[in-house]
Amino acid sequence: MPDFTYEALARTGARSTGTLTANSEREAAHILDGRGLFPLKIAMAKTQATSLGGLFGSRVKARHVATMYSQLADLLHSGVPLLRSLEILERQSSSRALQSVLRDVRARVADGTGLAQAMAFHPKVFNELAVSMVRAGQEGGFLEDVLKRISSFVEHQEDLKAKVVGSLAYPVFLAVAGFVVVTVLMVFFVPNFEKVFEKLKEKGEMPTLTQWLMSFSHFIQSKWWILSVLAVTGFLLFRRWVRTPGGRLVADRIRIKLPLFGPIFLGLALSRFCRILGTMLLNGIPILKALNIAKDSTGNKILADAIEKSAENVTAGQKLADPLRKSGYFPADVVEMITIAEEANSLEKVLVDIADGLDKRTARRLDLMVRLLEPLMLLVMAVIVGTIAAGLLLPVFKISSAVG
Repeated sequence: MPDFTYEALARTGARSTGTLTANSEREAAHILDGRGLFPLKIAMAKTQATSLGGLFGSRVKARHVATMYSQLADLLHSGVPLLRSLEILERQSSSRALQSVLRDVRARVADGTGLAQAMAFHPKVFNELAVSMVRAGQEGGFLEDVLKRISSFVEHQEDLKAKVVGSLAYPVFLAVAGFVVVTVLMVFFVPNFEKVFEKLKEKGEMPTLTQWLMSFSHFIQSKWWILSVLAVTGFLLFRRWVRTPGGRLVADRIRIKLPLFGPIFLGLALSRFCRILGTMLLNGIPILKALNIAKDSTGNKILADAIEKSAENVTAGQKLADPLRKSGYFPADVVEMITIAEEANSLEKVLVDIADGLDKRTARRLDLMVRLLEPLMLLVMAVIVGTIAAGLLLPVFKISSAVG
């Protein structure tokens, strides 16, 4: 059974907090009532939510979840009861992992748990954004509209991700192919010329470039395992360092400052933030709570800290646009649109429009970057292969001139 944390009020007026085990939130409330406590707040323990999310949600694809949101909205809009809708979706889902998740969600809803609370038991399938929006939809009576918007948002993010991956596929292929070609040349092709150049080496007439080439080839052949160990160790140490608070700050700052790639990473992060914040505001979620959730959607600690400081200003009664402008990470046109939207009280709609504009701008930059990256990588490969060829041909020319 899952664990719940609670905050309750005793008959004497004293507040008490703690953790208890129950099958559902309703059962937890009954247990507290039996103890003479009036529950003020009951929530699933975070550690429990994490473990359940790892059990059910590790293999559920975002596309399947988006389809599930859309189908659930259609069923509810047609008047099908929630439990019946969840049962239908469970039966017809093509993903076994999603079937398990829906079965658990349906069981909890049947036991009296709210849909949002039941979804929160699976954080790897239903993120905090979806749970918060579903909760707002249930409280406001517009659950079907919320589910449709979540579905559209997830599909949009998956389309954007597919576009980025597809655009980078060819440059990555060129990089891998270049690495394989150079490795094969240095390991299997270059050593065959060593015996041909022995006489030049004995006379000390071997060209410097050829000597470096041969030395590098010997090093790769004899010390390849050292290079492999260093590469794997360096990667693991780098990944461990990036996971530290200081390392993540440095890595995230470098990521958005990189030439070519930096504006793309920044555009994608800001687009996610604006779209999520706008979508949550459209569904009636208070701006402070929406900012707290949306800041983590950027995937960048630097931007999340800047947005958190902006939220503090909003708490103090100031406008959102001013601290965003001072952070230096939000483009001037975006800040200006937010400023006007706040004055016109249309922030939620404008934020979605801003996200659409940022997506188009990022797509153009991505296309331009790929167009520049492909010839650049071909040029680098040509220089490397040309250097290898020159190192092998220089001794041949010297031998030919000596014979002539």
